[in-house]
Amino acid sequence: MDAGGNRHARLPQTVETILFDFGGTLDADGVAWKERFHTLYQAEGLGMTAEAFASVFYAADDPLVGGLPRNSGLDETVNALAANLEAELGARGDARLCHAREGGHPASAETTLVMDAHLKRPLDPSFRRDDTHALAGRGARVAKRFRSDASAILARNRTALEALAKRYQLGLVSNFYGNLEAVCDSAGLAPMFGVMADSQCVGVEKPDPALFRFALEALSASPETTLFVGDSLSRDGEGARRSGLSFVWIAPRSAGPEARAVGAGPVAATIEDLPELLSLLK
Repeated sequence: MDAGGNRHARLPQTVETILFDFGGTLDADGVAWKERFHTLYQAEGLGMTAEAFASVFYAADDPLVGGLPRNSGLDETVNALAANLEAELGARGDARLCHAREGGHPASAETTLVMDAHLKRPLDPSFRRDDTHALAGRGARVAKRFRSDASAILARNRTALEALAKRYQLGLVSNFYGNLEAVCDSAGLAPMFGVMADSQCVGVEKPDPALFRFALEALSASPETTLFVGDSLSRDGEGARRSGLSFVWIAPRSAGPEARAVGAGPVAATIEDLPELLSLLK
């Protein structure tokens, strides 16, 4: 990873606790949900810049914060977000949704009714949740591919986390919707974490150190012997820095060598995927 062989340079001599972000860290190799959804929509022919899609994504994502039931698993969460994205794209004039067509054929009456309802009312998380079964065409394909990709990475990372849990205390610190525990439970990860600090449940978001302190206190852990592993420099890296934690960045493969350099900003070490953390800590 680091040609100079200095990727260990800023890690603490003693590590007792490892905290992780969730989205983009445990369910992907350094790529956040927004970017992954954009890539999947591009593959479906959506001609929208990353900047324009970011606005759509946040408009679809925000209503789900605190709006999803606490027992919503990963599939339900992804479906609800995909439904909101379809509605938001339609409200902004995306012809493929507004005309509700798939493969040149009219959509079913049920799907058209659902889409019309989505476009005529404010984004409502409970409405989205109840109607995710009616996702069709593009939205259904995007959600299915997102779930499939995430499930494959989660299954691979489960093995790494099981190995790490034998040596360290593990916890989660995530800006999430309020259902982080249910999502981890549905992915088979929950038993490995001593704490799952969900921003919606705690009432504060990264990079605020209060969210990190919540996790540290729950584990009776010391910042000096704790690593934080995440994919976002602005939220995860800055939050770790402000909390006195060493930050290990899961850097997306699109990041150049300069961005990956150890010592750049809050980064103590860089890895390409979670299994590499096992080698880093040998």
